[in-house]
Amino acid sequence: MIENFNFGRVAVLGDLVLDSYINGSVGRISPEAPVPVLLRAHHTAVPGGAANVAMNAATLGCTVELIGLVGCDAPADTLKKTLSGSRNIDLSGIVADPAWTTITKTRVISGRQQIVRIDEEFIDPIAQDTRTRLIDAACRAVGRADVLICSDYAKGVLCDDVLKAVIGHARQLGVPVIVDPKRKDFAAYRGATLVTPNRGEIAVATGMSLGSDADIERAAREVSDQFGGDVLVTRSEEGMTLVRRDGRVTHARARKSEVYDVSGAGDTVVATIASVLSAGQDLETAIVIATCAASIVVGKLGTATVTRHELSAALSAEMREDGALVSIDRARALTEGWRHHGARIVFTNGCFDLIHPGHISLIRAAARQGDKLVVALNSDASVARLKGPARPLQDEQARATVIGALRDVDLVVIFDEDTPLETIRALRPDIIVKGSDYQEHEVVGGDIVKSYGGSVVLVDLVAGRSTTSIVRKMLPG
Repeated sequence: MIENFNFGRVAVLGDLVLDSYINGSVGRISPEAPVPVLLRAHHTAVPGGAANVAMNAATLGCTVELIGLVGCDAPADTLKKTLSGSRNIDLSGIVADPAWTTITKTRVISGRQQIVRIDEEFIDPIAQDTRTRLIDAACRAVGRADVLICSDYAKGVLCDDVLKAVIGHARQLGVPVIVDPKRKDFAAYRGATLVTPNRGEIAVATGMSLGSDADIERAAREVSDQFGGDVLVTRSEEGMTLVRRDGRVTHARARKSEVYDVSGAGDTVVATIASVLSAGQDLETAIVIATCAASIVVGKLGTATVTRHELSAALSAEMREDGALVSIDRARALTEGWRHHGARIVFTNGCFDLIHPGHISLIRAAARQGDKLVVALNSDASVARLKGPARPLQDEQARATVIGALRDVDLVVIFDEDTPLETIRALRPDIIVKGSDYQEHEVVGGDIVKSYGGSVVLVDLVAGRSTTSIVRKMLPG
């Protein structure tokens, strides 16, 4: 689970923005013009643009180095003050240029309704010496980073020579590069590992109409050819589509949520992906988690971040099955989804004919080994072959109901073979748990699990407890 991730170092390079919010209430229309009159209540400021990306990554637990450009002005001081609240963000890579104006976006809000946005930006081409300072700061940060994010808001920091120099340096060091783009032509991002356009941005870059999954996939492949990497298309309420260079496609559907404000949602997505990658997880896992993070942040008003606790709780809610009995095919889909949420899958099996303290002890010990516990039950026919024609005492549906009701059990499956070998091959658990009456080499499927980095755990049993012994006590004489 995400609570167990060891997040690494992320470098964030891009356009820095100060997001300012004037909040109040509207009770009348101005007599001077047909506009609402806002009774101002309070004024707040938070990091925006690449600075918001940095805050999102830091909030999840990454160590972040932020590189960008500000002016020598009051908004720059305010922006740095908003960032200084996070101990995880290094601000030494922020370059100040007196010829630059710190970009500020001021939103006027009544209740949860945005009335107007006022942008302050006077963007001129960045001087060569300033570009050199940005490149030097970014290259130093990349040398210490696990992942580089280029957050492009089309404000000038990510000009061609900066992109070429920094992405090239990252490639030399083997550091993956994620770009949140704003160009009409993605060729400027050549060398990036992943680019994350939204539906509108990829439509502009390709000139295509994007009405279906197939349209999205075709457009993603076209822009992939422009820069040479993978493409993740963010699709608002439809979730995200990842198109890999090797042809693989992954659709991550969005979680239903109440949408208050989409500002900054793209920042959360790219920051979450980079954070999960920095923890050593794969890209598919990162995207599933980022989809969940985006659904949380759009439920907040204004530019916001998602905490590790919030994300963990939401992911746990998505993964909950509460001991359901499902088919092997359904279990395969569920465990694969859990794995992409960062969960470690634990597997144990048995007949579980009459539940006794020994069974409970085994299941509790198994659940402690990972995040999700799958219990595989021998079918009635399988039990009869193993135990004799008088067994099982309870049919498979009854046994599955009892096992599934235990709070430590997340999923129950039934297998008809004498051993769970095929079930283990299908579900690919991370950990197999059996009782200490086995030796490790005797555990069915243990060699398979260990072949892909999993493990076998043997736990102590409760002495003298077995279904067979209970049955014997029930017999007369």
